[in-house]
Amino acid sequence: MYPRTGREAMSDELARILAAAAEGRFPPADGGVTVMDRPGARDEGVVAFTAHSVVFTAEDPEWIRAELAATASDRLAATMNPGFLAALMRRTGRSMDTIDLVTVADALPGEPDVELREIQDREHPRVVGALKRRDDVRVWAADGGVLVLGRGLAGRWEVSLEVDEEARGRGVGPRLAVAARHLVPGPVLWSQQSPGNARSVRAFQRAGFRPVASEAILPAC
Repeated sequence: MYPRTGREAMSDELARILAAAAEGRFPPADGGVTVMDRPGARDEGVVAFTAHSVVFTAEDPEWIRAELAATASDRLAATMNPGFLAALMRRTGRSMDTIDLVTVADALPGEPDVELREIQDREHPRVVGALKRRDDVRVWAADGGVLVLGRGLAGRWEVSLEVDEEARGRGVGPRLAVAARHLVPGPVLWSQQSPGNARSVRAFQRAGFRPVASEAILPAC
């Protein structure tokens, strides 16, 4: 299921790998690198699981493997090596924001216990920003923060939060993250946190999100 050479024939293979990871079924921890076609024109990049990485790109798989061999001495960490990621950005003409921790949580039944007001204004800054990275975007305002849902990498449902500075320390982040689990129209909900943003990492883990991977995404925008 997770070949180590060549390019995957089907563009939805990444979605299947992610869905399996959400259920606790991961690629083999064999030190391998799966190179596959990108799931769409918007995103290229890397998802790194325990001792197995997936590189999704329109670039030549042989170039990917040669660059990995040339830029990292530790093959288990090669795909997240800054040298490789910099080479991939040069090759694709894209940029990236950061390497994120990828977390996932199961959807919850019923309505959220947080009062939310959906933002319909498509010019709202949070809507404008989300539309650059996601499809089917919906945004809700709450007392002390904003919640954003949308379909991101490989069509997965993703959430991001913004907590007002004056509301920090009041548990707003975890409550909004739990609310998002009630709102998601799919079986699971994904989120990404910068590892250095300890407050965000703690908030999502308090809300029941479990870490499954790291990733570096090179968007088209």
